[in-house]
Amino acid sequence: MTTDNRLTRVAITTLLVILLAGVLAAQQKSGAKTSTTEATASGLPSEETVSGFLHETFGYDSSLTYRVAEIKPSEIPGMAEVTVVISTAQGQQSNKLYVSQDGKHALIGDVVPFGAHPFAADRAKLDAGVNGPSRGPAKAPVTIVEFSDLQCPHCKEVQPKIETLLAAEPNVKLVFQNFPLPMHDWANKAADYADCIGRASNDAFWKFVQGVYDAQADITAANADDKLKAIADASGAKSADAAVCAAKPETQTRVEKSLALGKEVGVNSTPTIFINGRKVGSLGALPDEVFKSLVDFAAK
Repeated sequence: MTTDNRLTRVAITTLLVILLAGVLAAQQKSGAKTSTTEATASGLPSEETVSGFLHETFGYDSSLTYRVAEIKPSEIPGMAEVTVVISTAQGQQSNKLYVSQDGKHALIGDVVPFGAHPFAADRAKLDAGVNGPSRGPAKAPVTIVEFSDLQCPHCKEVQPKIETLLAAEPNVKLVFQNFPLPMHDWANKAADYADCIGRASNDAFWKFVQGVYDAQADITAANADDKLKAIADASGAKSADAAVCAAKPETQTRVEKSLALGKEVGVNSTPTIFINGRKVGSLGALPDEVFKSLVDFAAK
């Protein structure tokens, strides 16, 4: 994530915090019953209600667009989790609202694990669910799970940081999990190719991933097949086999499983990594020495 995008996200979140309170207060004062009635009936706010909130909040600014991405029960009992996507000239940002069951109150932010061992539950889910290629010692004391989108420029930007860490920390295992984002028009196809190449050759997989990042600016939805085949061949894989495999339903099922795993542990943007279950969402903004300290600490 670039500095501009980080600032945009801070600005959007701050704006949401300020305006959410005002909109909810106005709804209560005016006796608006739609959201309360719908929330009481289903336990979840309706898309119409959330869209109304977004319109009231952001309708004044024609440079912003927004949409409701998901409404589902939250991990927090008695609250709904609402994901909204705000788009600006700098890009898209996902924001989460946690809405009370009566539809009258909401919190903004991320739910974080709590307890004496807060990262153990996510680590167990990842250990049981990962299906991507890995590199490094099988029984390394630290496992980094990376959820990435091959069309995502921020994923490309953090790869040197990850490579530097792996060179300095040989006892670290890295697992790559596909997490193609819906706003990217060739990311799913790239994920299918990557999954197939990874099952055929671990060595070719890592070369393929780097090759896709290197060619990222030249790949489009229209030329993706040709470009991905060429990168596969250059990586030592058989492009014809990869193309056939990428079109199979079972390959798409594997990518969907990776997406589901990421969502289960709270991934909503890329790149997101987990260090022995500890979520690090803004790796690009994390200083190298802090990244290394987190890994060293996890190894103890």
